[in-house]
Amino acid sequence: MAMSPGEDQNRRLLRARDTMDRDYAQELDIPKLAAIAYMSPAHFTRTFRATFGETPHRHLQRRRIERAMALLRGTDTSVTDVARLVGFESLGTFSRTFRAVTGSSPSEFRRGTEAVNVPVCFVKSWSKPSSFGEASSTHSN
Repeated sequence: MAMSPGEDQNRRLLRARDTMDRDYAQELDIPKLAAIAYMSPAHFTRTFRATFGETPHRHLQRRRIERAMALLRGTDTSVTDVARLVGFESLGTFSRTFRAVTGSSPSEFRRGTEAVNVPVCFVKSWSKPSSFGEASSTHSN
């Protein structure tokens, strides 16, 4: 049975999103991701946003911050190294993006999770970033 054009497009978009989820620490730009989805960059960005409710850039940044949160919560890796490990070249950009997503700096987040004596599954649930600009007050001091 042949795939409909909509199904084919969705599969190509999922392939690009899966690449972002798997290779979040790599240098991934819109032209590379669009090529994975066999689309032009402009069409890819529009279609990705319409399908997933956020731009490819925002999805990638959010994925990187989620991974950074796990590293800050579960390791003693320095904030600078965490930034590099999740794909940020600039500590300043990492810190600004982290604060925009979580409502706290990476160091504040780490201190907050160290002070909390609850199961990790609850901490992960409470601190999962949902969207940019909607940081919860959970991590504020």
